[in-house]
Amino acid sequence: MLRKISKVWVVAFAIGFLMLLLPEKGFADYPIFTQRYTADPTAVVYNGRLYVYCSHDSDATPGQSTYNIPDITCISTDDLKNWTDHGEVFNAKRDSSWASVSWAPSIVYRNNKFYLYYGNGGNGIGVAVSDSPTGPFKDPLPRALITGSTPGVQPAPNMWLFDPGVFVDDDGQAYMYFGGNGQNNIRVIKLGNDMISTVGSAMSMSAPRFFEAAWMHKYKGKYYFSYASDFSQGASKIEYMMSDSPTTGFTYKGVILPQPPDNYNNNNHHTTVEFNGNWYCVYHNRTLAKQRGEEPAYQRNVAIDQLFYNSDGTIKQVVPTTDGLKQLKYVNPYVKNTAVNIHKESGIETEECSEGGRNLGFIQNGDWIQVKGVDFGSGGATSFEARVASNTEGGNIEVRLDSPTGKLIGTCKVEGTGGWQKWTTKSCSISGATGVHDLFFKFTGGNDYLFNFSWWKFTSDAMPTPTIQPTPTTQPTPTTSPRPSPVPVTERSAFSRLEVEEFNDIKSSTMQKIGTAGGGSGIGYIEKGDYLVYKDIDFGTGANSFKALVATTGTPNIELRLDSPTGTLVGTLSVASTDGFNAYEEQSCSISKVTGKHDLYLVFTGAVNIDWFTFDKGSDTNKIGDVNCDGKVNSTDITVLKRHLLKIAPLTGENLSNADTNGDGNVTSTDLTLLMRYILKIIDTFPI
Repeated sequence: MLRKISKVWVVAFAIGFLMLLLPEKGFADYPIFTQRYTADPTAVVYNGRLYVYCSHDSDATPGQSTYNIPDITCISTDDLKNWTDHGEVFNAKRDSSWASVSWAPSIVYRNNKFYLYYGNGGNGIGVAVSDSPTGPFKDPLPRALITGSTPGVQPAPNMWLFDPGVFVDDDGQAYMYFGGNGQNNIRVIKLGNDMISTVGSAMSMSAPRFFEAAWMHKYKGKYYFSYASDFSQGASKIEYMMSDSPTTGFTYKGVILPQPPDNYNNNNHHTTVEFNGNWYCVYHNRTLAKQRGEEPAYQRNVAIDQLFYNSDGTIKQVVPTTDGLKQLKYVNPYVKNTAVNIHKESGIETEECSEGGRNLGFIQNGDWIQVKGVDFGSGGATSFEARVASNTEGGNIEVRLDSPTGKLIGTCKVEGTGGWQKWTTKSCSISGATGVHDLFFKFTGGNDYLFNFSWWKFTSDAMPTPTIQPTPTTQPTPTTSPRPSPVPVTERSAFSRLEVEEFNDIKSSTMQKIGTAGGGSGIGYIEKGDYLVYKDIDFGTGANSFKALVATTGTPNIELRLDSPTGTLVGTLSVASTDGFNAYEEQSCSISKVTGKHDLYLVFTGAVNIDWFTFDKGSDTNKIGDVNCDGKVNSTDITVLKRHLLKIAPLTGENLSNADTNGDGNVTSTDLTLLMRYILKIIDTFPI
């Protein structure tokens, strides 16, 4: 193992910022991540989490005179306070056949894939692709996607070909904005539906004092082109223009983000993203380097700040503050939590874990991590488990509340396991943990590295609270909470996600509505012979499979019956153990083809918790009509198909196959007519 270069002592401090224009007060957090230096953020929202991808600035070296950005780091959050470290998800020398560095990424989710665009220094732009937001990302091309010879680029003297900003419009057309070092050095080019090719020639754009960091987003029908300005009027700022078009007609509107504190009047780079109904600006400054007393020029850290709009659609200036964003939800301590999901830390680093994900490593005496906003409930925790490994004599995990020296509620002793990746689970008793607290793990022991730390969870002997269900090894005794009530009968599609608590009838003496690990709700305390009824479920022209989000420690069955609890058995989900009643997994089974409308009965043979369920047509025919491959068939697909028929943006591959709605092997105006009739609900299936 490599020696730790230096400890990280994170010091949060408040900063007042005086503006020439009166902005709306916003709230920000910085630094939000301290294990590595990070900059040039881009972001995507996926499955309820906000993923942020950053240039990874290497640690400072003596005499460093330029940026050293070998790879791209990814972090994510679901509560805006605790951030999970996913590590370096793309390294150009490792994951590309042609590039040597990876600067200033831009991320897009489309075609059920994640596309990560990056600059090879200032000499060209590449793209890497993954099926997962956390990688691995690989560059599928043997060359750069954008070079000086790309049609329409025609770089001006000293024009930088980097800082891609990729935007997908409502009609499915994707654009890449890029360039740097001059107000006329902006280019925009269309991307193909495969997202790894270009269409036509690049178009020129111009913006006052444009320097770098081209970015586009859309809000209420308006297009916002934002960028980092040059230094001709003092410090670089994030400024913006607005238009009714993604490529022309822009009018300058002003400043989104002034020079942030601790940035030493240096450059900046940003992204704008909507998450859980609010807009945010993610950017960088140089707070960490200042705190560490290191040269701040080439080592940066990311920050996030809420963004507000005026009634006329213009953007209010962002006001940087520290530790101001509201935590969206509390952390559930009664499920497995990865140790690399943290709010603040001191001294730790992370590394790849042999059991998946990442673990805390290089831990020494006095290091600590903080998890923000942990809800222990009214009953409180009684024990603690930690997954650990050590190649030395180990040490201790002190479990404390509200500060590194706060109330000690337990100490977990870690002994040597014979290897840094030879994992075991250690436990200890806990006393005095109730309600909501910041949770601190303080690591103590000898003078060497102590141990690695992968995950943690608490258990409780008390009844579950209304919002959190613990993870017992057996189904707990039901609480005295009211039984769930039926909802009014409404016709529902079998192919939508059906929340299990929205039933129309019930047979049980124990079933209760429960909180689930993801912050939602479900049904628990199910016993053998219980059933739930969902009336008027529309299976259309046929369903062939069933899927549910379930949790159990046993192996119960969920029988799927039609029209009565002893009616036609169309399928049985044999639920496999998930090792806990709050450890939810998606599980599925095939069913006999069901058509038309039926009352659906879920009949249970044992204890299981269930969050939601859905049905699927179970064949590739459900892809027909999804011309842009976004998993939906809607008016956007009509637009994309029209553009193909007009030869504006020809379709290829799966997109072209999905456009053949009559199955005759050709894509013509007949397919467009069928698609329109399907979306207007004149027909409910395609003639294939």
